[in-house]
Amino acid sequence: MIRRIRLGFVVLVAVVLQTTLFTHLRVDGAVPDLGLVAVLAVAYECGPERGVVFGFLCGLGMDLFLTTPLGLSALAWAITGYAVGVFQSSIVRTTPWLAPLLGGVGGLFGGLVFLTVGGAVGEAGLLSFSGVRTVLIAAAYDALVAPLVFPLVRRAARVPDMSSWRVRS
Repeated sequence: MIRRIRLGFVVLVAVVLQTTLFTHLRVDGAVPDLGLVAVLAVAYECGPERGVVFGFLCGLGMDLFLTTPLGLSALAWAITGYAVGVFQSSIVRTTPWLAPLLGGVGGLFGGLVFLTVGGAVGEAGLLSFSGVRTVLIAAAYDALVAPLVFPLVRRAARVPDMSSWRVRS
């Protein structure tokens, strides 16, 4: 229960930071997808089931502030969370470059899923060279913020150690 509350707080903080602070940190029209990087971290830490649920909820929170169809980010981020969760078991866990690599590749994958699904539902401007360029820049930006986001999300996603709790008699 405590982990769910902490992860809900991560969703809230990611959405608030994304819609307030990060909108002012544009590089050539692209901003990092803080929520997507948090989804990657949860999927890496907890596996595909939690990755898909967290991706859907975080994406839905972001969708409330976007002009794209409601649920587009939720679907794209859920698919990305599931994919990272499935492949996380084959990743070496002790490498220091893992967070930026996963942030960049996951950001690229999530952005391309977003563009593809958006184009399939009729969003005309998404499937263009400009959209792909924005996804590439955002993926590089995601790789830069991933080393900051992964440790925080890992701490929120960890299972509480119940062995250290004592019951007073």
